Parts: sequence; structure tokens; C-alpha cells
Amino acid sequence: MADIVKQILARPIQLADQVTKAADEVCNFKADCLEIKAKTERLAALLRQAARASNDLYERPTRRIIDDTEQVLDKALTLVFKCCARGLSRVFTIIPNAALKKTAQQLENSCGDVQWLLRVSTPADDRDDEYLGLPPIAANEPILCLIWEQIAILCTGSLDERSDAAASLVSLARDNERYGKLIIEEGGVVPLLKLAKEGRMEGQENASRAIGLLGRDPESVEQIVNAGVCSVFAKILKDGPMKVQIVVAWAISELAANHHKCQDHFAQVNTIRLLVSHLAFETIQEHSKYAIVTKHQNMSIHAAASMAHSNSSSTGKFSENDDENKSQSKIPHPMDNQTTNQMHSLVTSAMAVKTQAQNQPNITSPNQQQQQQRQQQANQQRPHHVGLTGTSIKGREYEDPATKAEMKAMAARALGHLCAGNISICSNITESRALLCFAVLLEKGPEEVQYYSAMALMEITGVAEQNSDLRRSAFKPTAPAAKAVVDQFLRIINQGDSELLIPSIKSIGHLARTFRATETRFISPLVALLEDREPEVTREAAIALNKFASSDNFLKVNHCKAIIQAGGTKHLVPHVYFGEQMVQIPCLILLSYIATHVPDSEALADDNAHIVLEWATKQGHLMQDPTVEELVNKGRDSMELYQSRGSRL
Repeated sequence: MADIVKQILARPIQLADQVTKAADEVCNFKADCLEIKAKTERLAALLRQAARASNDLYERPTRRIIDDTEQVLDKALTLVFKCCARGLSRVFTIIPNAALKKTAQQLENSCGDVQWLLRVSTPADDRDDEYLGLPPIAANEPILCLIWEQIAILCTGSLDERSDAAASLVSLARDNERYGKLIIEEGGVVPLLKLAKEGRMEGQENASRAIGLLGRDPESVEQIVNAGVCSVFAKILKDGPMKVQIVVAWAISELAANHHKCQDHFAQVNTIRLLVSHLAFETIQEHSKYAIVTKHQNMSIHAAASMAHSNSSSTGKFSENDDENKSQSKIPHPMDNQTTNQMHSLVTSAMAVKTQAQNQPNITSPNQQQQQQRQQQANQQRPHHVGLTGTSIKGREYEDPATKAEMKAMAARALGHLCAGNISICSNITESRALLCFAVLLEKGPEEVQYYSAMALMEITGVAEQNSDLRRSAFKPTAPAAKAVVDQFLRIINQGDSELLIPSIKSIGHLARTFRATETRFISPLVALLEDREPEVTREAAIALNKFASSDNFLKVNHCKAIIQAGGTKHLVPHVYFGEQMVQIPCLILLSYIATHVPDSEALADDNAHIVLEWATKQGHLMQDPTVEELVNKGRDSMELYQSRGSRL
């Protein structure tokens, strides 16, 4: 850095010396040239002072100010040479008096700029809280100089001063997207990350929040990731104060939302595991006994839980420690009734299997037995919440409930954005205990936690819809964790009056191909949402039912019959006729699917579905999409075939 600054300063210093020397030889406008000489000598002294302090100079404003200073000195040297002209050269040389005055003023401004550069690059303790003001170069863009000042403080100030500077950058980045780009361009990311790593709690919060606000577009996020944000945030999620971890989780969600390509970078530094550990803390019983599955482990939590569930069902009883474990749980479980508490039985049964495996007889030497006894005694003396491998949770239990709830909300928010469209991250999440956590939090979590949990599950199920392997492994009907999540979706849809409704409807639609032929309990609640609801809810319910009735669904005929039996056609017909366009098209598609797959239904005939489809083919705004037009014609033709056959009978 010092060598670069010295190179930048070398030519302006040489130019200043040339101007001073040439000013002594002028023949014309001597008074003006002497003024230029005086200002140039002062500027040269400041430039040499800057060269001596090159180790401390902030590079970005140095380049900008010295470039402008160099241009001014070039103009001054040209004018002074003209003033040195003699004889005929003087006759043919025109030197406006205003040009000399203007150059003198520009040299004065350059002196002010270099003075400001020296002050802003000096630590605050050495300048006794002197007000820096704005340099002349800030006349056209004062915000840029304010950004320079705050970044310089981030580089040279004390921890408290750096925290205040980060807070100022937060305000600038929040107010204007362009200011955020300037902060990145002027090198503000690296000192912010350094503050997030080394600062006190308030400084870490301000720095992390600034990073989250700066990543508003893919290009900015890419620069932030290249600066090393992933490893810094991962370390904070592992060891930092929870209040800082909350801001970091929010910042991760912002970066991932604005540039999906950074998802894998965060996954590589174990961010997913750390976020899931925050979800699991005090959410499911004995959560620390479970580890997120990696490729090196032989069995996933779902496999172990399934075995435990089947074992407990066959023996007809749970572990003897169920009551004790239940009393130690920090967050009440979603269902109090033990006979219906599926998630409770899942966790406790998995613990029973673990305990049974630990109690199996093993042939060991006397020394090994003594070591095992000492290890067991040490384990018994440990607190209830023990740390996960590579994850520090020390002190979390002493945080206030509001802070814990906010941490879970931001962790769920971050996980939702990290897994959006990413198969590998979704696989890691579903193979961990995260699905169990989401199921519990959907039931008993605070409102914000419930919302972000529902949004995260919507993203995961959306990826599962497109990936058959993930769908079969994570959301198979026999998986207890997946069943617990689906049960929560069904409960929310049955209630039908919360902000969780739309993400729950979408999630059920994403999972439409995972349900068995006998699993028709989702159809009636979805059909009920088609009647007298907000247009957004009606639209999403119709789209979800379309995925049950779609030609891609192997059980489409069964699902179409279930929709008819639930009274779906009588709701669809008025929506196609009189509904808003956002509702009309999904309802028309659903009616066409039903007409295609169950053309002989009496309910379709009673509700005049054929007339509706015939009318729709003549509506230009409904037939703009060739796929919709083809589907409507297919449904109409199927019904015509059935009706013509009936007339012949």
C-alpha cells in the first residue's frame, strides 16, 4: 500500500518543483505567477508530507485527490511556460488574465484536498476530535467524501469509533442503493468484515448489518463474498454473542436472496449446520444428541427415527425416561396428548434406540471398563444442553426468550433463502433434524418464527417437487418427520385464517405427488378455500389442486374424484365465469383436468362444466397461453365424447 501511494505522489511532486522553478523565470504577469508559485510551494510541501505518511494514507481518496491535483499542476506549468515567452513568441501568445486567477484558485483547492486527506488518514486520537469538514473536491459529490471519512475511521480508529463509523455506513446504505455501491467501490467491505471479526458486540452488529445492506444486487454480493464474508459470518454463528448472530443470520438471508450463487459458498463453511443448531436449541428434546448427517455417516436421523418409531410401536411402550425428558424440554411440544403426539414419540423413541444401543453388553478389558465408567460419570455431571461437535452453544440458555425467538426467526429466514433452488443444501437440511424443528416451531413458535419456518419449508418442498430423489427420501409418507410437517400444514389450512396459509398451501401443492391414493384428507380443505376467500388464497388453492389433478400425477383420477366429491366443480364454475383473471385461469385449468380425467362425472354435467369450457374457448384473454388452450380443448372433447355416447344409449 505504501509503495503504491508513493508511486501516485511521485509525478505531482515533480510537477510542483517544475512550476516553482519556471515561475522564477517569467517575463509577463509576474504578480500572478508569484501567487501561483507560492501556492505551488505550499502544495509541494503538503505532497511531501503525504509521501512521508504513505503508510497511513487511505488509498481510494488518495488516488482521486492526487489525480485532480496532477491535472491542476499540469495546467499551471503550461501557463507559467507561456508567461516565460519573449519577443515574437509573446506577440503570438494570448494568456487570459482569468486563466491565471482560476489556476491559482485550483491550486488553493488542491492544498485543501491534500490537507483533508492528511487529516482523514490520521487516527482520531492524534487529531483531538478535530472536525474534518469537507474538502473542496466534495463540492460536486459531498456524500463520497463522507463515505471516505467513515471508511478511513474504520481503518484507523478505535473500536468505539469504528463502531460509530459502521453505524454511519448503515444509515447511508439504507437510504440509497447508490451509496451502498459507492461504499463497496471505495473499499469499505474489508474493514467492515475486520470490525465484525474483532469488534465489540455493538460494532459487530453495525458491521454485519452494513454488510447485509450492501448486498443488494448480484454484483455487490459477489464482491462481498470474494472479500471473505462467508468465513467471518460462520465464525460468528459458531462463537459470537447471540445478538450479533441474529444480525449475521439476517445478513446471510439478504445476501442469499439477492444472489443465489453465494449459497454454496456459505454451505462450504458449515453455515447450514450452524443455523440448524440454532433452530434445534431448546426446540426438540435432547436436541444435542442428534447431529446433522454428513456423507460420512451411515444413517440419517430419519432412518434412526423410523426404526425407533417402528420399535416403539411393536413393543407398545416408550423409553422409561420419557417423562423426565419431557419435563426438561424448554419449549412445550405442539401436542399435549401423548397418544397423538407423533413428534414427541419420534424424538423419545430415537433416544430409546440410542440408549438401548449404549446398554448392549460389550466385552471389554478391565481398563476399558474403568475408562467407560469415568466417561459416564463425566457425562452425568455435564449440563443438560451440551455442545454439538464444532458448534458452541455456551451461554445460550441464559439469553432472554425474545432474543432466542428472534435468533430462531432469522435462522429460519436464512435457511429459507439458502435452500431456494439448491438441491444439495435442501438435502442437507432434510437429512438433519431441521424438519422436526420446523414442525415444532410451526405449532408453538412465536408468530415471526412460524412465518419464516413456513417460508423455509415452502422453498424446500419447491425443490423437492422438481427433484424426485429428494422428494422420495425426505417426504415419503412413512417418514415421521415429514408426516409431522405435513400435519402442521393441514392444521394451518383447516384454520384458514393466518399469514401461514399461502406458504402452507404452496407446500402441499409441491408435495402433491408424494401422497398415496388413500391420502385424500388434503383435498377437502383445499376445495373449501375456493369459496368466498381472498383472490390470492383462491388462486393458490386452485394451483395446489391442479398439481393433484395434473396429468403428471400418477393418482390424478383418484384426486379428481376426490375434488368432485368435495364439491369442487360448483366452486370452479362461478370463478371461471366471474372471477378475476388471476383466479380464472387456475380454476379453468383445474376444471379442464377434471373434465379430462373424469369425463363421465354426473357432477360435471349437473354444474354445466361442458358449457363453461365451450364458453372459455371463445374468450381471448383466457386462451392467450397455447398450453391452456390445448388443455381446455382436451377437456371439452372428452366431455363431448361422453355425452355423445350417452345420447346414443
